Amino acid sequence: MESSAVSVTTDDAPFTAFHARLTAFTTGGYFCDGYILGNVGTALVFAGPALHLTTLWTGLIGASSLIGLFIGSLFLGPVIDRFGRQIVYTFDLAFFVLASILQFFVSNPGELFALRVLMGIGIGADYDLGSTLLGEFAPRRYRGLLLASLNMIWTVGYVAAFVVGYWLLNLGPNSWRWILVSSAIPAFIVLLLRIGTPESPRWLISKGRIDEARGVLRRYVHPQIEIQDLLVDVEARIGIRELLSPRWRLRVAFGGLFWFCQVVPYFALFTFQEQVLKAARLSNPVVGGLVLNLFILLGAIVGLWFTHVQGRRTFLIWSFSVCAPALAVFGIWRNLPPIAAIICFAVFAFVVSAAGDLESTYPSELFPTRIRATGVGVCTAISRIGAAMGTFLLPVGIATIGLGPSMLVATGVLLVGLVISILWAPETRGLRLAEASGTVPVSS
Repeated sequence: MESSAVSVTTDDAPFTAFHARLTAFTTGGYFCDGYILGNVGTALVFAGPALHLTTLWTGLIGASSLIGLFIGSLFLGPVIDRFGRQIVYTFDLAFFVLASILQFFVSNPGELFALRVLMGIGIGADYDLGSTLLGEFAPRRYRGLLLASLNMIWTVGYVAAFVVGYWLLNLGPNSWRWILVSSAIPAFIVLLLRIGTPESPRWLISKGRIDEARGVLRRYVHPQIEIQDLLVDVEARIGIRELLSPRWRLRVAFGGLFWFCQVVPYFALFTFQEQVLKAARLSNPVVGGLVLNLFILLGAIVGLWFTHVQGRRTFLIWSFSVCAPALAVFGIWRNLPPIAAIICFAVFAFVVSAAGDLESTYPSELFPTRIRATGVGVCTAISRIGAAMGTFLLPVGIATIGLGPSMLVATGVLLVGLVISILWAPETRGLRLAEASGTVPVSS
């Protein structure tokens, strides 16, 4: 009882069971996001012959969810900022369940493409919402760790889709339908868990609903909470127009472009990893794929620690400095031995996955509450342009110019990311959310 009489600020509140539950429910959505984006690569093994897919349709369906993610993240971010976090928090999971089931009944490439685009729109909403809502509740000390866990669990979902997909391939020619519909199971579970989640107090305060925000914080975070540190976000102007103002546009450019440069090679390589490994002359691409997915998972776990203890800027610059040479080897070394190919891919997979934890951490720290979901949405949309481009163009590139030149193009993208990070990356670790987002000056 004595501890409850001591007041705390929202940024320095203790970590509670509510924070743990909110993290679990939010990361559950990211698991579904990763699973949905990951299962299409395996499904296409049998969906290609069954639906008579051309190279064009294969690329389009591989990129379809990423196209939808671009649309959803760009246009639903302002909706979340205007109408609140809570309204979308359960709706998008209900949408996943329905769309996942409908995939089982598709009869042509157009239907599958359309459904995957719609699912991508839902994923875009979850990207905008997840890091925004969790970041607005998270105590300063644990914010990086909790936000990084979103990408880590996304990676678990992505890897799980690969493992489950290859297991379900044993069901025969229609196994691709079961692979696609399987995403309904985790989505339904997370949907049930998310029911009843409270609205973000920072969003309530940004709308002038001070008493409601105080009530949420006292019920879920601490009975003697002080909210003076949140009142700086009470401003009326919101939207993409504000993001393009001189005050925020450099942060938009940095947040979108560093993410763009990370995901171009990531999605291209791992959506079509079987084709890439065959092009690298590996005799058993399935075993190679399992090894790479293991390193992806290990990287995401280790990335949690780096995000928690190391500066965001340093971690990001270091990651690009390692990933670029790992892929450059494929373009420079002709007839690369298979064991060397696996080592280079494993290094790339480990480091890019670890640094990927910054994708769910950095963008939500760059913007104030009133435009946070919009800012995260625009950064996400920029990154999805790269993901969709890489996913669509890689199989074409391997078929036309070969694996080596394709890897050199990916290396160039990573080097651009390195330069952008050196020039523009701010340091946000250890700052209050209002300080990290540039709303108030950093206190000494």
